[in-house]
Amino acid sequence: MENEKTIKEQLDEIAFNRTEDEIREMISSVNHLMTYYRCAMLEIETKFKVLNEQLSLRHERNPIENIKTRLKSFGSIKDKLERRELPVSLESIEENLNDVAGVRVICSFIDDIYMLAECLVQQDDIKLIEMKDYIKNPKENGYRSLHLIVEIPIFLCDEKKYMKVEVQLRTIAMEVWANLEHRLRYKKELSDDLLIKTAYELNECADLSHRLDLKMQKARDIIEGET
Repeated sequence: MENEKTIKEQLDEIAFNRTEDEIREMISSVNHLMTYYRCAMLEIETKFKVLNEQLSLRHERNPIENIKTRLKSFGSIKDKLERRELPVSLESIEENLNDVAGVRVICSFIDDIYMLAECLVQQDDIKLIEMKDYIKNPKENGYRSLHLIVEIPIFLCDEKKYMKVEVQLRTIAMEVWANLEHRLRYKKELSDDLLIKTAYELNECADLSHRLDLKMQKARDIIEGET
């Protein structure tokens, strides 16, 4: 989480004619909201850890290689709302943004992704808001992943609150490709010619990565069929 000074600097830009007490209250409210998102993120992470333990008994292997969590900074949240020409307020954050809290699940094989996603959304305290399948329908640049927006209750001292979390499920190969693609393009002003050339190469790499996933899954199916 950003420190109070950073949040205060961001809030100062939208807190015209507010007193110091009002600004401190706003900072406290933002920190509370970020804590709620962090709690929701931890709830989802725990659910996947439990599923990983249970499914490891059934399949004699762990379907999850790694779990990563990410909470957007207030600066990123503010920028995103302003780009969309939306109000910068706590109500606007909860209503309009689905990716403040994020959980990324790295799986061993493609079918593990769908198995885990199904196990998660079938739980009675999980509400599926949106699903985007970029594995069956990859993005133009070759990006593959399964995205879920879910809502989960968190239990506080004196209330139950529902929070949204973005869940991304991808294989190890998909994760490697996405990380390298991000490093190659992050904050680089590329010419149109270079964009075309790199787009072709990145798509080729994405296809190779996908074929690797399919080959590894086929090899696993053969091994498990013989044991």
